Amino acid sequence: MSLVRLIGAEARQMAKRTYSSAAPTTKLFIDGKFVESKTKEWIDVHDPATNKVVTRVPKATQDEMQTALESNKKAFRSWSNQSILTRQQVMFKLQALIKENMGELAKNITKEQGKTLADAEGDVLRGLQVVEHCCSIPSLQMGETVANVARDMDTYSLVLPLGVTAGVAPFNFPAMIPLWMFPVAITTGNTMLLKPSERVPGATMLLMELLNEAGCPPGVVNVIHGQHDAVNFICDAPEIKAVSFVGSDQAGKYIYERAGKNGKRVQSNMGAKNHGIILADANKENTLNQLAGAAFGAAGQRCMALSTAVFVGDAQSWIPDLVDRAQKLKVNAGHVPGTDVGPVISAASRQRINDLIESGVKEGAKLILDGRKISVPGYEDGYFVGPTILSDVTPSMKCYTEEIFGPVLVILKADTLDDAIGIVNANPYGNGTAVFTTNGAAARKFVNEIDAGQVGVNVPIPVPLPMFSFTGTRGSFRGDHHFYGKQGIKFYTQTKTVTQLWRETDVTHTQAAVAMPTMK
Repeated sequence: MSLVRLIGAEARQMAKRTYSSAAPTTKLFIDGKFVESKTKEWIDVHDPATNKVVTRVPKATQDEMQTALESNKKAFRSWSNQSILTRQQVMFKLQALIKENMGELAKNITKEQGKTLADAEGDVLRGLQVVEHCCSIPSLQMGETVANVARDMDTYSLVLPLGVTAGVAPFNFPAMIPLWMFPVAITTGNTMLLKPSERVPGATMLLMELLNEAGCPPGVVNVIHGQHDAVNFICDAPEIKAVSFVGSDQAGKYIYERAGKNGKRVQSNMGAKNHGIILADANKENTLNQLAGAAFGAAGQRCMALSTAVFVGDAQSWIPDLVDRAQKLKVNAGHVPGTDVGPVISAASRQRINDLIESGVKEGAKLILDGRKISVPGYEDGYFVGPTILSDVTPSMKCYTEEIFGPVLVILKADTLDDAIGIVNANPYGNGTAVFTTNGAAARKFVNEIDAGQVGVNVPIPVPLPMFSFTGTRGSFRGDHHFYGKQGIKFYTQTKTVTQLWRETDVTHTQAAVAMPTMK
């Protein structure tokens, strides 16, 4: 029975995932069960809109992490030998359950992360699309065959799982990023040790309930919680063959280097500074609406947020109109209807955002819209930053060189499209970029010359659907194979090539046996 059909669903599911104490406490998920941690170290998770503690997350002990890993190892032996159709069926069932429980997942995301309910449902939807793509695994995991490479000799390849894998997820997409990881890993026959962000554990725990209900065997996915010790355990455990990570530059580089030194595959999506190039021939109204949404939606806490705008030539006269649109966005708690911009994740994050805004002012940028002192009635203790725009920014300013990760748009100016392309290509990041124009030749020039992995033409956040892959480049990614799509399948699999010889002259039965076989 799924969550939405349970009487008192939210209370009863909370009882599964937590136990009563001074504050609700998130459990571990090991061997198909929600397990109370024996740790003495806990992390408080606050509702960003109210600053109230909504749950306490354990820092898993070494013994608990090792127990989870042993469960993954044991499950791999049987799970990897299940038929590919069996694994496909689990994805079919999980897909249906996620759809049925999207509202419950979104509510949890809004409570722990702060984003609006509509944005939280989008978070779940984009992860769900990866699950749907995994339902095609019988085609995605096919090998290759060539007959008669020599006389009586054939060669074929098998696409096989690696073993135990691991995922380390960030706070900004509590459902989508775990769903980038464990469905691809387990559908290809691996098992996974998953560590969600300690700031937003709830969505992952809900997904584990649904995975159980979908019939996934115990131990195929286990969940641990924590910070540095949990990350180091994942990087160092020799049984873990591959690590998926999405998050900050500092953590991404650390995991890539430490896990890589231990012989593991790593895919690491890191920081970004995504530019939108605005040409004067663009559709003005549509472009400004797209810019406002892409810069300030999700409170700017997206690795694909369009955090930097480059206005080219006469398009610079549109900047006051952009300010006007940004001023009209409603800042409030994520669950309040009509909210456009929710809170940022924490007080520390808010302070960092405000400090970077101030650094821009001190370095000569013009603060043409200031959202630092916003107060939301009824939510005065929340971590709110209103839409903020810094103009006349230069590439040397700290507010440009660092990823702000908040509802802040920095504006640069350029005389020509070539100048704008030069600005983007000089930036060390290569996650995504966009151009706004009605000129096909200008768009084609931009696509061909820009050095970024994901390019939008009149599309502000060009995140590919899962039949493709998420292809950030340069300083935004470390690894060989990207997330989901064909590259995701390659990341979680290895190829075994078989060359076999069966000589025709060795055939001993040249006449058909037509009689009923008998016992002899």
